[in-house]
Amino acid sequence: MKWTYDWLIEYLKTDASAAQIADTLTRIGLEVEDLQSPIPPIAAKIVECKPHENSDHLHVLMVDDGTGTLRQVVCGAPNARVGLISALAVPGCVIDGHEIASGKLRGVVSNGMMCSARELGIGDDHSGIIELPSDTVIGTPVVDAKTVFDAGITPNRPDYLSVRGIARDLSAAGLGEYVAPNDPEFKDIASARSVKLETDKCRAYKMIEIHGIKIGQSDKKIASRLAAIGINPKNAPIDATNYICYDMAQPMHCFDADEINGDIVVRMANNGEKFTDLFGNEHQLSETDMVITDASGILALAGVIGGARGSTTDKTENIILESAYFDPVSVRKSAKRLGISTDASYRYERGIDPTITGVAAMRAAQIIMDACGGKIVGAFATGTDTAPDVKIKYTPSYFMKKTGFDIPSDTQHEILTRLGYEIKASGDNWTLTPPPARVDVQIPETVVADLIRIYGYEKIATSSAHTIGDARPHDTHEIDIKKLLASRGLNECRSFGFGNLTIEQLLSDKPNIKIENPITSDYDTMRNGLMYGLLMAVSNNEKRGYSDLNLFELGTVFDGDVPNMQHTSLCIVRTGATSPKHWASRSRNVDVYDVKADLIALMAGGRFTISTDDAPRWAHPYRYAALMQGKKKIAEFGELHPSIAKKLRIKTNTVIAIVDDVKNLPSRRGGIEPRLSEFQPITRDFAFIVDADTMAEKLTSAARSADSRITDIIVFDSFELGDGKKSVAFTITIQPTDNMSDTDLMTIQNAVISAVEKKCNAQIRDK
Repeated sequence: MKWTYDWLIEYLKTDASAAQIADTLTRIGLEVEDLQSPIPPIAAKIVECKPHENSDHLHVLMVDDGTGTLRQVVCGAPNARVGLISALAVPGCVIDGHEIASGKLRGVVSNGMMCSARELGIGDDHSGIIELPSDTVIGTPVVDAKTVFDAGITPNRPDYLSVRGIARDLSAAGLGEYVAPNDPEFKDIASARSVKLETDKCRAYKMIEIHGIKIGQSDKKIASRLAAIGINPKNAPIDATNYICYDMAQPMHCFDADEINGDIVVRMANNGEKFTDLFGNEHQLSETDMVITDASGILALAGVIGGARGSTTDKTENIILESAYFDPVSVRKSAKRLGISTDASYRYERGIDPTITGVAAMRAAQIIMDACGGKIVGAFATGTDTAPDVKIKYTPSYFMKKTGFDIPSDTQHEILTRLGYEIKASGDNWTLTPPPARVDVQIPETVVADLIRIYGYEKIATSSAHTIGDARPHDTHEIDIKKLLASRGLNECRSFGFGNLTIEQLLSDKPNIKIENPITSDYDTMRNGLMYGLLMAVSNNEKRGYSDLNLFELGTVFDGDVPNMQHTSLCIVRTGATSPKHWASRSRNVDVYDVKADLIALMAGGRFTISTDDAPRWAHPYRYAALMQGKKKIAEFGELHPSIAKKLRIKTNTVIAIVDDVKNLPSRRGGIEPRLSEFQPITRDFAFIVDADTMAEKLTSAARSADSRITDIIVFDSFELGDGKKSVAFTITIQPTDNMSDTDLMTIQNAVISAVEKKCNAQIRDK
């Protein structure tokens, strides 16, 4: 986005310099990538004109530039002559994107360049250097060399695609006072033509028909501003639509009314329908493309580019102005599919202010009639240009919750008001309506972002976050989880928030949230789990010879396609060997018990049971289990199903652990701190006979539930007895809380035996 300093201060009353404006914009979120304050060409009089000795068309001029010293310039213009006053670009001037420098032409030094009207950007004449009036003051600027800003626009801020929007934000940041323009209102005028909307992808359409114009050049102010930002002025009607596009971020189009046959119709194209744009390129359209038509066919590809038929020329006498609101998704699809990018599509794709179509049309009509004359013979409006009904529930304390530091509610109210928000307050409960140009504001988090950027990021560093209670940066449950997993030798991965429909359907039966316009075909859903990204990392690393991996990812997964339908999940993947080859010890392949140990560490001593029922799609049916608390599944772990491993081209053994919602994991802060007991721990051994298919985990869980003083259980023996039975032996550790007698210990032992026999259909082994 480019604009000039004089254009900006038309809407911003300020004494700030261009450099101060650039710094402020960058601070509040609009990065100014370039700021140019060029040297203007000046009026100079040719005092001497001699033929160049080494050329048959060049002249060696001596010119008076007002400094008192004549300047030598080599010039090839046929109209160069003594006494002519023309435009001189001295070294340092930028003409047609090139900086002028002193140099030699055919062996003769030239200290500047004499310029034509085209080179100055004020006309199309390039047959010779410009001839200025004889009363022009020597040494004065010939054209207004404008200070030009060039900023990179992020997709979420379409309001920055207008000079007015930039002025509003600067005003909100305290750099001046916003000057509201006195724009004419749109009024219906009976017209012989009408507009018909045959698609809901055109929300509003304004048409103004002007007759009796005489095509001419634009007002000097408009032409010079457009030229400064790189748009070559054509004629007043075309320049007016370009000017409004940058001034108000409302794309417009201008048709030759005499080439339009009947009413204008906005509809979707037919499959295979042909369209020739104003550059002569032919396109084959589909039913997803929106078009502007008349009785004779297509006039324009809506929101993207105009057509060859109906475009204005120097002979045009009657015009039709179009100002409309087109659906951003529809415009983006057409522009991307056809490979066309224009100033109009760039704005429509991001979303424009839906309320200004009429004002923009009247402003453009006014500019055209001021330059070309004419009269409005018809003004027709259809559709609706009301703003979407966006209401955001917000409380001033929400800012503190999201950022960790506080801004007084009065300050928040003032900032939001300056930004154009409508605020309805009931105590600390606010209902916010964003300005219609801010189509990016839908949720409270965006409001917080607005507040903090205007308040000033630099103030965060000076306001001590450590004074807000005992809060510390990153002192969160999720950070604790990451630290624990890192201490267990796992490396954190970060993947895209997207998934692949084909792979996700292999891995789980969760609902898939499809993306209508994916960035690539591999990422066509919002991810419903983290496993896809980690398994692709495993596959890609294995291709390159790295098969021993210990990875985890903690990130957001999506449950639906509306805000707040998301939660934070955890996935752990281990592959290959547990350690590198070494002479001192033998390594082994990872197994499900390695990821089970990771989950137990995350449980922080919390109690759970193990279930092997209902293995999910991704898991080996006989090498899978889940951690349960009652009927609630806390986590699950297992080995990757061989068929899925084959489809993903993973040959290495792969084990996985998943915590679908990390809120189910106990917090490692704020709980009861472990304390060393003054009493020695006591151990007791037990052996039970159980059915051969009974898991040892079931026995140990039953034993642990017998008494809260049992802190650890370790299985040390298991063997088959025949007849469908087996023996399982384990040691329990009892941590006394006070002096214990033999009777107290016997009570605990009996409780363990009773719990295991009852819950596991077991029998204590006496031999």
